[in-house]
Amino acid sequence: MFWTGVALVIIGLILLLAEVHVPGFFMAIPGTILLILGLAIMFVGNVDIVTASVLIIVAAIGSSLFTLWFYRKLGEPELPSTTTPDQLVGKTGVVIREIEPNTIKGKIRIGTEIWSATADSKIDEGKKVIVKKAEGVHLVVEEVK
Repeated sequence: MFWTGVALVIIGLILLLAEVHVPGFFMAIPGTILLILGLAIMFVGNVDIVTASVLIIVAAIGSSLFTLWFYRKLGEPELPSTTTPDQLVGKTGVVIREIEPNTIKGKIRIGTEIWSATADSKIDEGKKVIVKKAEGVHLVVEEVK
């Protein structure tokens, strides 16, 4: 009977490890049930049908509640962060493509985002700039001296 318990524990652990790699709640409950039932058989010995049934029901309810709680915590909804050009006024960035007056071919990096930019004068790559205003989806910048 001990080796039956060991086999159930191993199968239960395999199912739980598979659940970690492919989450979806499909393997957590049977894995938990097999793990608990296997441990009971290993340490108690011969488990009668009533005890096994109670263990299976308790394990199923417990693992279901825990898994639901865990996935809710794991996937709590978060509003996507959105940056609008107007929010960038006053921020500093770095020129990553030369800025020329009256064109929007120039590019700047502010944090991890890249924006099209223009200026009243030419600004070379690598220079620091400050955003003066937003015009549509591009920025008007000035070199930081």
